Amino acid sequence: MSSNPSFGHPGFTWDDLQYFLAVARTGQLSVAARQLRTSHATVSRRIDRLEFTLKVKLFERNPRGYVLTGIGQRFIDAAERMEAEADRLQAEIASGNAPHQGVVRLSAPEGIANFFLAHQIGDFTAQHPNLSLELVTIQQIMSLSRKEADIAISLDPPKGGPYEIEKITDYRLNIYGSRSYLADKHELTKRDDLLRHPFIGYIQDMIFAPGLDYLGDVHPGIKPRFQSSSISAQLTATLQGQGLCIFPHFIARRWPELQIVLPREVQLTRHYYLVRHRDMSRVPRVRAVADYLTALVQDNQDAFVGG
Repeated sequence: MSSNPSFGHPGFTWDDLQYFLAVARTGQLSVAARQLRTSHATVSRRIDRLEFTLKVKLFERNPRGYVLTGIGQRFIDAAERMEAEADRLQAEIASGNAPHQGVVRLSAPEGIANFFLAHQIGDFTAQHPNLSLELVTIQQIMSLSRKEADIAISLDPPKGGPYEIEKITDYRLNIYGSRSYLADKHELTKRDDLLRHPFIGYIQDMIFAPGLDYLGDVHPGIKPRFQSSSISAQLTATLQGQGLCIFPHFIARRWPELQIVLPREVQLTRHYYLVRHRDMSRVPRVRAVADYLTALVQDNQDAFVGG
């Protein structure tokens, strides 16, 4: 097979590119088929036809799915430029009023995803009924460069690369305990008093973002008794009175039974960044999600930094 795929081949269509991009981004025929609202067999047939037409091998097939070959990886950049241009032309033809269509995958840390975005995102989906939003909250950093996500909310943005990075907000964290847990305890007046209490925190060697490694910032002597990679599990343990835990204000404010400990002595600040691959940032549907997220966070500053 040739190593130089050509967009000028007479059998090549833009429709073929949509199938290619869906499989490249998901790695699974079945997932791509759902996104394209077609069958698994149709996607497989279209990919086979595209490779035959271009006389290149775009994917390696294995039991876990479809993985881009080196040629396929190069091909995706050109395909996405064509996708962005097609979206732009469609928007221009409709004088800016064309509905956004397609799928946008957003990767975000569990805290902001579960305890803020999931409560707010219904407004966005109502405004864009033809756009499907996927919210990924697994405990790992999704790769924008490998197109595992279109947009990421990150505590620690990439140091370099072809990305557009925007800080969308600071957020405040405090130490909390349940009121029932603190009711029969001696009053805490200084940081050293924290060492008398069991702490709940992240599993040290599974912290996927340096911004979440904050127990040492509170007191170097704190050793958590219960650890979990999930902030939801930490919240449950805290509400059940198993000890003290550090939470962002936007999470803790939803539970009146949580009480701040040492509010003047201990207050941490972290940041959320919006990160997009430069190629994807020009795609109208991706830009629509990014603009919505930025405005949403700014409109809810009291949730993040306190009112």
